[in-house]
Formats: sequence, C-alpha cells, structure tokens
Amino acid sequence: MQNTPVNGQIQFEITAQSADEVVGKMPIQAGILNPFGTVHAGATIWFADVCATVLAFGGSQMSPGQSGFPLAIHLSAALLGNQTQGHFTATARFVKKGKRLSVVRTLITGDNGKLIADITTQHIPAA
Repeated sequence: MQNTPVNGQIQFEITAQSADEVVGKMPIQAGILNPFGTVHAGATIWFADVCATVLAFGGSQMSPGQSGFPLAIHLSAALLGNQTQGHFTATARFVKKGKRLSVVRTLITGDNGKLIADITTQHIPAA
C-alpha cells in the first residue's frame, strides 16, 4: 500500500432516538472498506461512538462549542465479525446514566442480525 492514496467517507443516520436508546444505520460502502474488502475497524468503532455520544447527550441538538458535550474518556471494543456489503445497525443503551459519568453499551449488528461488535464507552460532560 506504500504510495497508494486512500480516501474514506463514513455515512450513517440515526433511525430512532429515545431517552434510553439510540439506533443508527450505516451503509457499507467503498469509503469504509479496508484493503481486504471488509469494514475497517475504525469505521465500526466511530459509528458506535457517535451513536453512544448522541444517547449520552440526550434529546438536544448538538452544535460546535456547546457546553455539556459528552466527552468519551474510555472505550472498550470487542470486534466479533464483519461483512462486505449491506448495512450495519448500532443500538446504544445506557449501562449507567449519571450526571458526571455515563456508561453506554453499543451493539453493532450486520445483515440477518449477526453480531459485529460489542462496544462500551464512558462519557463525562466536557467543560
């Protein structure tokens, strides 16, 4: 891969949001594939982190520089599967919802409900 330019683009949408759960859907497309044709681990983790952050932030609209942004301070990821086409679905739910620390578990599934990743994040409100 030396001297080979690499470009990427991650695209997803939040398909459901409540006080206790956020669901997102991400199409598998060329911009997130690794050289072997499966989804890059970084894209999978990024997708889970964003869905968890939306959950931890609550129902408000996020904007740059806004106070209270739920800053991720720890992330633990078990990457359990992958696929080459279709969609990933992320479902983020609270393990602990607190004023100073929230813990979110996000499960990512592929087509046919196959478990792709189990990712837990810890968030604190940014100053």
